[in-house]
Amino acid sequence: MTADTLWQAVLQLSGWEAVAMLLGVAYIILAIKVSIWAWPSAFLSTLIYTIVFWEANLPLQSTLHLYYLLMAVYGFWLWNQPHNSANETIIISKNLIFHTAFITIGVFISSILGWFNTENEFSKLPYLDSFVMVFSVMNTFLMARKVIENWLYWIVINSGAIILYWQAELYITIVLFIIYLALAIVGYKEWQKKYLDSLILHK
Repeated sequence: MTADTLWQAVLQLSGWEAVAMLLGVAYIILAIKVSIWAWPSAFLSTLIYTIVFWEANLPLQSTLHLYYLLMAVYGFWLWNQPHNSANETIIISKNLIFHTAFITIGVFISSILGWFNTENEFSKLPYLDSFVMVFSVMNTFLMARKVIENWLYWIVINSGAIILYWQAELYITIVLFIIYLALAIVGYKEWQKKYLDSLILHK
């Protein structure tokens, strides 16, 4: 990827795509701060991408983003629960048994989808493509539930996505996911600090 190639990709970026990218970055930054405004940012970014992918004749990507729209609504509702209410969501950590099951289920579904994509030649990197999609879907739920390890999953998912988009020569998207990767590292450190502080507070 040369600087000229990247610049040409920037010039080809539509105004709506640029807005969606900025809102996507805002979503991550606000999520790091555990701000409820993360979810409206995610909703608007996802809404734009849903339309963009549909107009680009990518119905599966468009359908995936409909799921993200629903998760944005769910996340907003969840994070908006009153303090000390039965539905209040706080930053939590899951045990090894949960993560073993989570990873096993994700790998199993990714393998089946990867095989299907291979048989039908839907993707250049069918298994990596499936891994990124499946774990992104599953991990968005962990983000909404404020499970601290979601950031560790995003580090792995975003790294895989960078490789995937490099093969597809989607250079602007690569830059975006490099930003996401860096923010995921920051997010884990910030949530870990908040989580440890809450444990000390409730001792």
